Amino acid sequence: MNPRIVSAVPKDDYKIKVTFTDDSVGYFDCSKYLNIGVFKELKNQEYFNQVNVSDGTIVWPHEQDFCPDTVYLESDRAS
Repeated sequence: MNPRIVSAVPKDDYKIKVTFTDDSVGYFDCSKYLNIGVFKELKNQEYFNQVNVSDGTIVWPHEQDFCPDTVYLESDRAS
């Protein structure tokens, strides 16, 4: 099992700065998901900025979420 998310900060260009339970930090790029089903609502930047952390992953008010393993594996690690 990969580390889970403990904090998430929305950034420009539909990226989210995430901190994981192993203290690593990465940037998860949501832009490639914005034309897929329930994620289309994330195109609205104000709505996108409402990202929160629940049960170890990132979520939005209308129940969009990503698998925490996907976020961990696809995040660019901060230097």
